[in-house]
Amino acid sequence: MARYVSLINWTDEGVKNFKDTTKRAAEAAAAAEKMGGKLTVYWTIGAYDIVAVSEFPDDQTATSFLLRLGSLGNIRTQTMRAFDAQEMNGIISKTA
Repeated sequence: MARYVSLINWTDEGVKNFKDTTKRAAEAAAAAEKMGGKLTVYWTIGAYDIVAVSEFPDDQTATSFLLRLGSLGNIRTQTMRAFDAQEMNGIISKTA
């Protein structure tokens, strides 16, 4: 499965409802599972309010999930595709 790291900030609406953040995260994780994915959420201090690590079968599924999540109006995301060492070795091997 493809892995993603999302840097997340609350919108004005999201911060107004900060007390529901763990509930929203649990609901998002359940939605990810229904789409064949997995979501782990961390609350952070600094430039981003939340960092999430997710796995999905493909980029299209990940994008669909993020669009659904963003459409709820509580967060804005910046998402990056992430590769583990084995995947990176495969990428490197193709540069010969």
